[in-house]
Amino acid sequence: MTAVSDTRPAADATLAGVLATADRVADELRSTAARRDRANGSPRDEIELLRENDLLQVQEPAEYGGSGLDYAQASQVTRRIARGDTSIAHLIGYHYAQTRIASLFGTPEQAAALSRRNAAEKLFWGGIQNPRGGTDLVLTPDGDGFRLNGRRTFASGASTGDQLSVTASLDGGLVFLSLDVRGGRQGFTFLNDWDNIGQRLTDSGGVHVQDARIERDEILGREPYVIGAPTPYQTLVTPHWQLAFVNFYIGTAQGALAEALDWTRSYASPWESSEVARASDDPYILATVGELASQVRAAALLSDRAGEALQKAIRIGASLTEEERAEAAVAVYEAKYLTTKVGLDVAGRLFEIQGARATTSAYGFDRHWRNLRTHTLHDPVVYKAREVGDWILNRRAPEFSLYR
Repeated sequence: MTAVSDTRPAADATLAGVLATADRVADELRSTAARRDRANGSPRDEIELLRENDLLQVQEPAEYGGSGLDYAQASQVTRRIARGDTSIAHLIGYHYAQTRIASLFGTPEQAAALSRRNAAEKLFWGGIQNPRGGTDLVLTPDGDGFRLNGRRTFASGASTGDQLSVTASLDGGLVFLSLDVRGGRQGFTFLNDWDNIGQRLTDSGGVHVQDARIERDEILGREPYVIGAPTPYQTLVTPHWQLAFVNFYIGTAQGALAEALDWTRSYASPWESSEVARASDDPYILATVGELASQVRAAALLSDRAGEALQKAIRIGASLTEEERAEAAVAVYEAKYLTTKVGLDVAGRLFEIQGARATTSAYGFDRHWRNLRTHTLHDPVVYKAREVGDWILNRRAPEFSLYR
């Protein structure tokens, strides 16, 4: 009991310090977010900002040079960054999820080695993991290693990553690769064709892979490598991704509402028939603010519950049961459903608080809705509602895929 008592305040202080840093970085990102969104450039400078502020290695043990945060705590960092810039929260949220894949699918030696490197070298992880779009990435034997070929339509952070987390097929089964791409990687062509209405700084363009050499130790796990029937613990990989989404959705809603309130206090005008002198006293503005703020608060609390549920399942480890996995996944999917709905509603109704002048393009307030609308189409949220309903009504657990 004494050890827990002695270490808990230090752990709390570490988390508080990391979150304070994330808030400061979010403020810096917010100040230029509209301009950078319009420029639609590479996020290399933003990734360096995360690196310089020691936010990339927060999940690694303190003895390796990290902050020792768990995944739920790291997701709070994602949420804080989203208050300033949803695109960069997307990148860091994916990064946090990708750095945990080795602990699910790799050998203990692989997971420990990657953790040490992440902490010591502050690596940024991109990914080529979206299984939809393009052709599958296929591994074929080649001497004492393999060759990788195929194409993916979406690959967030891939061309800017130091390390790539890649899903591929081998003999018809799923494998995970972890590739060092610093200095480039022969056979990988990044198409730089991401030009969507939102999430414009996520480096999410397509990638073409042709005869890329893959060494055996770059495949997570032991031979024969192929993941036949993953354990319930391994299938937590998908709730990891979905919790990242949850947190940058709710963080975006929080940041968007805060920006709208600041602008309204400074610049908005009351309506002529409101019979008040300030917009901040307009009864309809007050009602709208109350409604949206209540929704955001409720969604944030459900998001916190989702993080706690997933972290509880992670702590159980390899002995996790199917039912325990389902409970954790459903908690995350409940939050995914609500944060999607609330985020889009808040981002779409900000102008009801601010008024017509806030639609001036220089402010860029529309980016919040564009960002959320773009990413919330990643996987249809109605299927998340269905999975929650099927578990509650029929006790049928979500069937594992990289989407559920």
